[in-house]
Amino acid sequence: MALWKTAYRMLAPGGRRGKLLIFIFHQVLREPDPLRPYEPDAEQFDWMVQHIARNFSVLPLADAAARLAAGSLPPAAACITFDDGYRNNAELALPILRRHGAVATFFVASGFLGQGRMWNDDLIEAVRQLGSADADWRAYGLGVHRLTTPADRLQCLADVLPRLKYFPHAERASVAREVARAAGVAEESSMMMEAEHLAQLIASGMEIGAHTHSHPILGQIGPEEARAEVARGRSELERMTGHPIRLFAYPNGDTRRDLGQRDVDLVRDLGFACAVITDPGFAVAATNPYLLPRFTPWDRTPGRFAMRCSMALAGRL
Repeated sequence: MALWKTAYRMLAPGGRRGKLLIFIFHQVLREPDPLRPYEPDAEQFDWMVQHIARNFSVLPLADAAARLAAGSLPPAAACITFDDGYRNNAELALPILRRHGAVATFFVASGFLGQGRMWNDDLIEAVRQLGSADADWRAYGLGVHRLTTPADRLQCLADVLPRLKYFPHAERASVAREVARAAGVAEESSMMMEAEHLAQLIASGMEIGAHTHSHPILGQIGPEEARAEVARGRSELERMTGHPIRLFAYPNGDTRRDLGQRDVDLVRDLGFACAVITDPGFAVAATNPYLLPRFTPWDRTPGRFAMRCSMALAGRL
């Protein structure tokens, strides 16, 4: 273990030569889910956090961003972040974070709190409900998909989720919900956090950040709607928590197609301290604080995970 700590500190020595590695997660599952192979289960997340906490200097994002700009990062500086606001963040991830003495930032789309499922989860649950029956979604512009084997089901999701993601914002949610309803998926769900979970996270020393209200791709909506989404997401979280919200994560967050300079300027002008994207990499002092890259750790064995972290700090992702 000391070998990795030494390696990370050599790659990210701190100070003015510091590098900030920001980990991004979405869910922590109670047990492995064949339809969500890129989401760690609790056992996997436990050793991931243990590795991060033992070998990196884990900082709250607000503190890390300020120290990055000031050139005062500790060696091997890292942050842990979560997007969207899933209930399992509070019920499963939080106890693991606390056990290892790690802090994290949770970016929450306020409109989904206590409101069932996000559009992508509607699609995943529809595939689960259909079992081995074919999915005929031609009426929604999503084609026909064989679901005979587990590989078929994963391929269906790999084909459909990226396509539906870029439907017009309101249409995306309504199509996903109709697909789920037609497949027999129950309307009720407890996948997302409630306001009480936000309070629990804050009481445990975690940070809450904004992630818009209804998770639109900002680059695909008009400027007034974009401003309203960002402002509403923050104001609702502030009302629920009683705390100022100064951190932001762009929905989807890929600078190649999901946001532009207008959106970066908007987030800055609304008074956020910093913002994160999903472009892979690490941040240095010269990085725009409203375009902080993040790293998605998809490896599922400790050795490969550790190697991936070193590759990220070496700029070899």
